[in-house]
Amino acid sequence: MPDTSDAPVGAASTAGATAGATVSEKELAAELTAVVGRLMRRLRTSSSGLLLSPTQRSALSRLDRSGPMTTAALARAEYVRPQSMRGTVGYLEEQGLVGRAPDPGDGRQLVVSVTARGRAVLAEVRASKRSWLTQALTDHLTEAEQRTLAESVALMERLVEES
Repeated sequence: MPDTSDAPVGAASTAGATAGATVSEKELAAELTAVVGRLMRRLRTSSSGLLLSPTQRSALSRLDRSGPMTTAALARAEYVRPQSMRGTVGYLEEQGLVGRAPDPGDGRQLVVSVTARGRAVLAEVRASKRSWLTQALTDHLTEAEQRTLAESVALMERLVEES
């Protein structure tokens, strides 16, 4: 077991947990939050060459998953101010990634939806992330570690679905 005496608290408790020591729920929650955050940042950087900010990618992805919506509804869904979302949608529209059309339920409003070009960019972003992660799994984890990770993913999925 590596010496973790000078390691940050999370590193020490993770190393201890793998050696059979018990980690408190609070420590586990803190470590899981930190590592998931780092993983998300790393995945975002794997597709950074596509010239979209994380906010723009998130808005585009939300529209793809949820379907057309007003800028105000998109801002609420993304937890940002409507003024900020107007700027984001404006940029996405300039790039040809989204389009606006009258709301079928209320013709006074406009809804934003993903264009075919927007879907192609999203597919490229997702493929880039999967490619990086697949290569990282292959390069850095043994088959046994990959199985353990697969079990952990199932547990995390259960946490998300049941909470």
